[in-house]
Amino acid sequence: MRIQNMFYDDINREINGVIKVDQDTEGIIEQELSEYVITRELKKHFISFFNYYSDSFDRPTADTGVWISGFFGSGKSHFLKILSYILENKEVNGTKTVERFREKFTDDLATFMLIDKSTQAPTETILFNIDIEGPMEKNKTAVLRVFAKMFYKHLGFYGENLKVAKLEQYVDRRGKTEEFRRVFEEKNGDSWIDSRDVFDFCEDEVVETLMQVLGMSETAARNWFDSSEEIDISIAQLVSEIKEYVDSKPDNYRLLFMIDEVGQYVGADTDMLLNLQSLVEKIGSECMGKVWVMCTGQEALDEIIRTRADEFSRIQARFKTRLSLSSSSADEVIQKRILKKNNESKAYLEDVYDKQKSVMDNLFKFREAVGDIRGFEGPGEFSVNFPFVPYQFILMQKVFSEIRKHGNAGKHLSGGERSMLSGFQEATQRVQDRDEYAIIPFWMFYDTVHTFLDSSIRRVIERAERAARDDKGLEPIDVNVLKLLYMIRYVEDIPANLDNIIIMMAEDIRVDKIDERNKIQKSLDRLIRQNYIARTGDTYNFLTDAEQDVEREIRDEYVDPSEITRKISEMIFGNIYTTKKFRYEKKYDFEFDKKVDGVNYGNPVGGMELEILTIATSVIDKQELRLMTESQNKVLVVLEDTEYYNFIENAMKIDKFARKKNIPQLPKSMQDIIRSKQDDAEHFKEDALVELKEAFMKAKFYINGDRTTVKAGTPQAKIDEALEYLVSNVYNKLDLITKNADSDEDIYKILDGREDDGIMLGLESNRKAATEIETYLIAQNQQHLPTNMADVQKRFTSIPYGWRERDVAAVVARLIYEQKVIVKYGGETIRTDDERLPELLYKRSEIGKTKIQKREMISIQKIKEARDFLRDFFDLMDVPEDDDGLVDFIISKFENLEDHYDELLNKYEGNNYPDKKKIIEAKATVSDLLYAKTDNIALVNKLIDMEDELEDMQEDMESIEDFFKSQVDTFDEATRLESLLRSDLDYLQNESEVNDALNKIRLIVNINPKKDDFDYRDVPKLNDYMKVVREGHNRLLYGKREEILEIVRQCMEEIHRGDKNDRIIGNIIKKTDDFYTQKKKEIAETESLRILDGFIPSLWSEKDQAVKDIISIEKSNAEAERRRNDEEGKQSGENDTVKETEVSPEPEKKKHIKKFYRQSIFPARTLESESDIREYLETIEKNLMTLLGDCDGIEIN
Repeated sequence: MRIQNMFYDDINREINGVIKVDQDTEGIIEQELSEYVITRELKKHFISFFNYYSDSFDRPTADTGVWISGFFGSGKSHFLKILSYILENKEVNGTKTVERFREKFTDDLATFMLIDKSTQAPTETILFNIDIEGPMEKNKTAVLRVFAKMFYKHLGFYGENLKVAKLEQYVDRRGKTEEFRRVFEEKNGDSWIDSRDVFDFCEDEVVETLMQVLGMSETAARNWFDSSEEIDISIAQLVSEIKEYVDSKPDNYRLLFMIDEVGQYVGADTDMLLNLQSLVEKIGSECMGKVWVMCTGQEALDEIIRTRADEFSRIQARFKTRLSLSSSSADEVIQKRILKKNNESKAYLEDVYDKQKSVMDNLFKFREAVGDIRGFEGPGEFSVNFPFVPYQFILMQKVFSEIRKHGNAGKHLSGGERSMLSGFQEATQRVQDRDEYAIIPFWMFYDTVHTFLDSSIRRVIERAERAARDDKGLEPIDVNVLKLLYMIRYVEDIPANLDNIIIMMAEDIRVDKIDERNKIQKSLDRLIRQNYIARTGDTYNFLTDAEQDVEREIRDEYVDPSEITRKISEMIFGNIYTTKKFRYEKKYDFEFDKKVDGVNYGNPVGGMELEILTIATSVIDKQELRLMTESQNKVLVVLEDTEYYNFIENAMKIDKFARKKNIPQLPKSMQDIIRSKQDDAEHFKEDALVELKEAFMKAKFYINGDRTTVKAGTPQAKIDEALEYLVSNVYNKLDLITKNADSDEDIYKILDGREDDGIMLGLESNRKAATEIETYLIAQNQQHLPTNMADVQKRFTSIPYGWRERDVAAVVARLIYEQKVIVKYGGETIRTDDERLPELLYKRSEIGKTKIQKREMISIQKIKEARDFLRDFFDLMDVPEDDDGLVDFIISKFENLEDHYDELLNKYEGNNYPDKKKIIEAKATVSDLLYAKTDNIALVNKLIDMEDELEDMQEDMESIEDFFKSQVDTFDEATRLESLLRSDLDYLQNESEVNDALNKIRLIVNINPKKDDFDYRDVPKLNDYMKVVREGHNRLLYGKREEILEIVRQCMEEIHRGDKNDRIIGNIIKKTDDFYTQKKKEIAETESLRILDGFIPSLWSEKDQAVKDIISIEKSNAEAERRRNDEEGKQSGENDTVKETEVSPEPEKKKHIKKFYRQSIFPARTLESESDIREYLETIEKNLMTLLGDCDGIEIN
């Protein structure tokens, strides 16, 4: 059956593929109405709109704005136009519009009732595209002006020129429109309607007509004609005129402004948005549901004002009805308007599907495409869509969208001149002569849109067509493949891989996919060779002219093979196998060298080796025998030849090309191309990684001289399996380690014997490993080769041992514990109890400085001699017999003795004890012995050599030890007493016995450090001497305290003579009592005669000041009493007739008082008789009178 005969409607009929709001011929309108498809989505919008619109007849509303949004191809303009037809309810070829929609809503009568209700009211629509009708120069009043233009035009006035329109409106209100037009035509010869667009050239006729019809003077008429054509009009004025117009109509009348592309026209222009907001708000509030404003825009209203929602909140409220259309139902429209089948063909096609189902299921297997890119799901879907495939409806929408984004010319696509409807009709017409097995190849849609593409795109296709026509490297099929690749160039939902290209190129459901694959692959290869397309991974990309130039430059870039090898190494060891050390049996970590094509990756460690051979390695180097020979002590992996090498080379070429370009300085179009290529480079790297993993999965493995089958399921697991096999064959002495040391604590247990508790001799852990190391050290010693722990570690962590560093340390620790080896660090023999020892055996920073050797044992005779001396010297019987025990004993004991001498010497700090020099000498003797402690044999020999010196030292120290045990306290007490009495020597000069005892103390405790003849027998005599001194000194202290206490008593007695009843004097007495009470306490506690004498001046001084203060207060009190008595006498004479004039007392003159110390007034003297006393007092009196002669008073301190 021919495809042309399958359709319900003629496939070749003229269909208006693009809806324009200004197309209003009856033929076009009738076709639009009859063929308008109400999809499921549109039905929802009809319900939403008419629910709200019809409700306004019952409940007037100010929210009369409707916003219809949807991107190109969504049908928003068509929807707006259909609404205008319905609401105005025009009669088209004898049928009302609403009746044409009755059959479209047979399944939803409720909605049709709302539509029918809405069309009962008289309605006028003003339908226009604001982008076409709006002024060329957009300003903040542009929206208002276009509304005014279209409103006046609707009224029959010349809206293009508001000056003319206002004139016509004025004439009309005077009822003289017909007269005006008749008179003008009489004067001009042409009608007013035909001439008003050029009225500037009809000045005389217009002036004369105004004069004749309106009675204007010539001056007034010419002034109007010459006035500015820019007529100011406000929103309020325009809305007032609109309201006046609708108010003149019936109550249920509706006027609808239906404006297409408002969103595109206004955009994000703040002024125009505000203008629209104010206009719609004013129309709503003034007309209350009688005037509606319906707008379309590609973006939803919320998106337009998203960043300034607060500023435009009112516009959202006014456009309360918002309808968002998508193009998701485009397939439904196409199926009903273009592809609707007649009954015969429908059944026929369903039968074809049933017979060819398995073929089609196999054909339409897309790879890596999104889920909705698919073939047919059943006979019904096949019949409805034939000759198209379901994926094409979805894909075409995405293609149109992407073409519009990426090509300037393409921006008109589906936005004005072209639509999917046209594309599908034209594609169908091209195959109308074919049969029921034909399907539309996707490249064919290119021919429906190519005239709207950028010239740079068309040039590429046209050049390819010429090359194919002239047989210059291309064939006709290549052009179609190229068209297809352009169509899906920007669509991410379906990658342009070979499988998908085959499906989209299919022109028959019975196509042989194997044959088609060969043809398409050859076509792709030709296009790549001719630089029309590029390959990224397994996808193919269309290239523009500029992209082809870039692609050519990239191909000409040279990348050194060594750089490619380095990059492969990075990908293998940085992504696929990142293990730095191979873990064996969950406890051994083996380092291994890494190579790719013979080049090291990272620093070699000299252990096992893992080498990868890529495509770059020659076939000769990959011969079986050679590979088996080369794989000794290593794993050789020969990768399968996949595309990874080419992918990496392509990526590196792009990177190298991009580095040469100063991209920011290039034109934006070239920047975009290069950045796209850089994205391709990243894809190449990703694909290379995938291919590398695949190459590993199919690789050949050669291990330690054998070709080995590795069965693991991932590249990493395969390498792990290979290395495990290598370890088990190469490290054949690994099993000598029977117990691992996991921490330093395990090594400490070996060193102090805890690890072997309860284990029979010879059955200790790691016994064979210890024998290996001991044998090695014996050999080193025999060859006189110095050995350190670094040598030991290097040998026993390498092939064939492979022991862990800590395990090597643990084995050496066992040899140390068994006294078979000796370890030295910094020349010092390290003992088993040294906390540093474990780290010195394995820590990399220390092992090079840690010396190790087979141990030389101390002779039995030396051990016996040393033990005998030590028993006598330390008075101990238990002295160790083994080498280490004996050495540890010597070091421990003499270090303790050395510390003891240090403690004794510390006691000399601040003290003058005897024989300090002997202690210093003794400490030096011990230190001399311990100097040899780093060498066991030398230490024992030194001890034996110093036996006599040590015994002499011990004898010298006996008296000193006894002194510090029993005599030092007495010595300290005597020293303190002698020091205390140094200030009281003058008071003791008359106490002969005390003086004699004190001198003897001084002779004992004041030691001459230059002499070493101290007699320790004198120390006990100090007790008797101290007793004599204390008793004599105490007697003097008692007498001195009594003397001073008498002074205290006298002072307090004199102070207490004051008037205790006076508050101030009482406070002074209390204060001095507190002072003298404190002094009494200090006197009783003071042990120095000199200090006691020092109290006396302060006692007298305190008394004198207190007495002085008391006398001053008493004088003041007496004077106050006298004044009170005088005042009372004056008051008694108040009855006298003559009053004496009061005389103000003269201010008291300040007295001149001289101060003298009492020592100068009362010189010290011994008075032995009454005459001596009188003579002393007379002298004092005479001196005082003399001093008083030149002052007003004397103050004695």
